[in-house]
Amino acid sequence: MTRATNRLSPSTLKNALVGKHADGGGLWLVKRPDGGAQWVLRVTPHGRRREMGLGAFPDVSLKEARAMADQWRGMVRQGLDPIKERERQRREAASNIHMLADIALDAFESRKAELKGDGTAGRWFSPLELHVLPKLGKVPVADIDQKDIRDTLAPIWHTKAATATKAMNRLGIVLRHAAALGLDVDLQATDKAKALLGKQRHTVTNVPSLPWQDVPAFYQSLGGSITELALRLLILTGSRSGPLRNIHLDQIEGDVWTIPADDMKGRKGATKDFRVPLSSEAQRVIAEARKFSRDGFLFPSAKSGVMSDMTMTAYMDRRGMKERPHGFRTSLRVWLAEATNAPHDVAEMCISHVVGSKTVQAYKRTDFIGQRCILMAQWGCLVSSIEEIDDLSTHRVIGGSE
Repeated sequence: MTRATNRLSPSTLKNALVGKHADGGGLWLVKRPDGGAQWVLRVTPHGRRREMGLGAFPDVSLKEARAMADQWRGMVRQGLDPIKERERQRREAASNIHMLADIALDAFESRKAELKGDGTAGRWFSPLELHVLPKLGKVPVADIDQKDIRDTLAPIWHTKAATATKAMNRLGIVLRHAAALGLDVDLQATDKAKALLGKQRHTVTNVPSLPWQDVPAFYQSLGGSITELALRLLILTGSRSGPLRNIHLDQIEGDVWTIPADDMKGRKGATKDFRVPLSSEAQRVIAEARKFSRDGFLFPSAKSGVMSDMTMTAYMDRRGMKERPHGFRTSLRVWLAEATNAPHDVAEMCISHVVGSKTVQAYKRTDFIGQRCILMAQWGCLVSSIEEIDDLSTHRVIGGSE
C-alpha cells in the first residue's frame, strides 16, 4: 500500500485536533470535543455511500484500524455491503452460543416421553427453573464449571437438600444432553461441584400426620364445601393428592375408582390402571361432591382446571394444624398395622405402594381388591362414626385370600 494511503502516524494521532483526520482509502479518525475519538470507514457498496464504525481510539490502534479497513474494503470488492455482512456475522456468532437455558429446555423436551403426563406437572424442570437458570441460564453451557455450579447451589445445599440434589442431578442430565449435541462441556462438572460443596447436613423429616385415633374427630368436623369434601375422600381412599384432585367422573364405576396408570406415582411406564375400592361413605361423599363437578371433574377449581395442590393444605393451615393432607396416608397405614391383621402386601397396596422387585411385580397378578374392599369399608366406618371406635376389636380385619 502506498504512503499516500497511510497518511496518519502515531504522533499525528496523539496531537490530533477536534475534527476528521483522513488516513486514506476511506479510513478516518473522528476526534470529538469531549476528547474521545473513533475510527470510521467510508465505503460505497452497490453505488451507495456508507459509513461504518470500527471502534474507539486508542482501544483500536492505527494498525488494527487499517487491517479492519482492508478486510471490509475486500467485502465491497466482492459486491457485499460490509455493514450488512458484519451484522450477519454477529447473528451467526450469537446463534452458535448455546445458553444453558436453551439446552435445558431442549433436554426437557427430549425426556418428556419418559415423564408422567409428559412432564406437564413441571416437577422435572422446576428445580432447574427455580434454582439454577436464574443465575446460570444466560451462561454458555460450554463455559459452566464446577465453581459456577457450587456458587449457584450453595445457598440451598444444606437447607433444601432434596431440592438441591434434584437440581444437581437434572443439571448433570442437561450437560450430558449438551455433549450429545456435540458441544464441548465438562461432564464431570457436577461431580466436582458435589466435592466442593461437601456432604449435606440435612435431617429428613416425614410429612406431619394425625395419629389414626384422631382422624375420626377431624373427619367429623369437616363440612360440605368442595375443599372439605376433597379432604374427606382423600382420607377415605388413602390416595395421593394428585390423582384425587384430578378425579374424573368417568373413572368412577359403582364402588370402584380406577386411576389411569399415567397418574400413578411410582409406576412409571406402567400399563395397568390402579383400582381403588370405594366404601359406602366414600360413595356418599362422591355423590355430594357431584354438585360441584364441572367438565367431568369432581373437584374443579373456582376458575379453570382442577383444584390446586395447595387448597387442602391451606384449609388445614387456617385451622392451625401442622399436619398435611398427604399425612392421612400415614394415618391409614399405621391403622392397618396396629388395628388389623392385614398382610403386609395388602396393607401396602391400600396406599398404592409398589411391593417387591420388578420381577416380583411381573408375577404378582393381583391387586388384592377383595381384601382391600373389606379393609377400606372398615376404615370408612371408623372415621365417619366416632361412636364405633371405642372397641378396636370390632375393626380388626383378618386378611385372607380373595
